[in-house]
Amino acid sequence: MNQELSIEDFNEMLQKWTGKRIKIFKHEIEDNDETLMNLDNVSYAEQDATIDDYVAKHILQLNGTGVIENDDHEHEPLPSPTYEIPLEDSTNYQFDGSRFNLKNDRGHYSIELCE
Repeated sequence: MNQELSIEDFNEMLQKWTGKRIKIFKHEIEDNDETLMNLDNVSYAEQDATIDDYVAKHILQLNGTGVIENDDHEHEPLPSPTYEIPLEDSTNYQFDGSRFNLKNDRGHYSIELCE
């Protein structure tokens, strides 16, 4: 069962996964990927708004090393040690007991622990 979370509760729970290996799924329009990462820390950033609102004002930053699965289903190193998820005022945060689900107008993102 999905539990609705506030951003504060989401952050508090996600911080407990620091030091663990996580899997991140991203489902955006015509862009789906899977990333495996050793989560070193969680941070947030704020960006200046753009005219077209393409860039999110707030960003969840998952920091660590990892690999991303490419279109050929092969793993490549992450291009940077930070995986960014755009956050909006409309972002919905849920936890189903084993996975975080974030949904907003840009897409659906899920974060789970690797076994």
